Amino acid sequence: MNGHRRATLPVKVGALTIGGGAPVSVQTMAKTDTRDVAASVTQALESFNAGAALVRFAVPDAGAALALAKIKAALGPMRPVVADIHFDHRLALSCIEGGVDALRLNPGNIGSDAAVREVAAAASDRGVPIRIGVNAGSLDRDIAARHGGATAMALAESALREIGILEKCGFSAIVVSVKASDLQRTVEAYRLVSDKSPYPLHVGLTEAGSQRRGTVHSAAAIGLLLAEGIGDTIRVSLTADPVEETKVGLEILRAFGLCENGASVTSCPGCGRTQCDLPRAVARVESALETLYRARPDLPRPKVAVMGCTVNGPGEAREADIALVGGKDGFLAFERGVPSGKMPEDGIEAWIGEAVNRAAKGDVTK
Repeated sequence: MNGHRRATLPVKVGALTIGGGAPVSVQTMAKTDTRDVAASVTQALESFNAGAALVRFAVPDAGAALALAKIKAALGPMRPVVADIHFDHRLALSCIEGGVDALRLNPGNIGSDAAVREVAAAASDRGVPIRIGVNAGSLDRDIAARHGGATAMALAESALREIGILEKCGFSAIVVSVKASDLQRTVEAYRLVSDKSPYPLHVGLTEAGSQRRGTVHSAAAIGLLLAEGIGDTIRVSLTADPVEETKVGLEILRAFGLCENGASVTSCPGCGRTQCDLPRAVARVESALETLYRARPDLPRPKVAVMGCTVNGPGEAREADIALVGGKDGFLAFERGVPSGKMPEDGIEAWIGEAVNRAAKGDVTK
């Protein structure tokens, strides 16, 4: 990583700031029918609890727009909600009136110039930013024809055109994304836009795929951009639950030292020397940490390790703040490299909570 983030303008999305040197945030999109208010609120809360900074909802019709106002009211002012709008500017106006924190739309596909001006004016009056979301599958026909398809240059040109439409309306609370489903076009498009635009960038692949493919490809693309200092907010688009999208996004940020939120556990892959159920133990540790941090977000985030045997286990334990080393009859516990006792697997959850609390106080069990 070059250690330098490219300067962008700050944009307020409710209580969240995107760009302007603010921490890189993770967002996701609800997979529920937005008109199902109860299910949508539940899924959004699960995503926020997992570490999402904002959640986007599809708004295909007037019923969804009205439901989104109820969803926003239920989630409260500290949980930003984004309305995803296509084609009908009246849906954008309804969502602004309903209290959403941001819009995702392309000015070029929501109607006439007058319609765009109306949306921009309403958004400006309410302090609602707009994310221009350019995808490879939805380029303007003339741009795609000129470039011979949805190339990186075509994506960037389309984004800059959309930016220009809003700027002509005197609107500048803009976030930009230029996504394709493959790494090469996506990364190059973001580089081009980053060089030509001061607005914060929402980065990720679109239609990244299943949990395995989407995780790997998204991590590669987002990681390349973050390493170049490009990116103010990210989304990992998976054919999976939005909580999983959020967790993967946080892990990407954590890998670059850009996030400390949530539970991060180092663990070995296991081998023929492993004498414990290592995957189950790691899952118990992660679950215990996530539960703990939801209840006590003020607690420190110590480095945690779970190792499957005594070959690399003690050495890794010395590197971690809190560690468990598995053996035939249970787990040896370490705190700041100091052995602190032995426990069966079913004692992991209770011990993790106690160990994190001791770390918060600077205590070490001898």
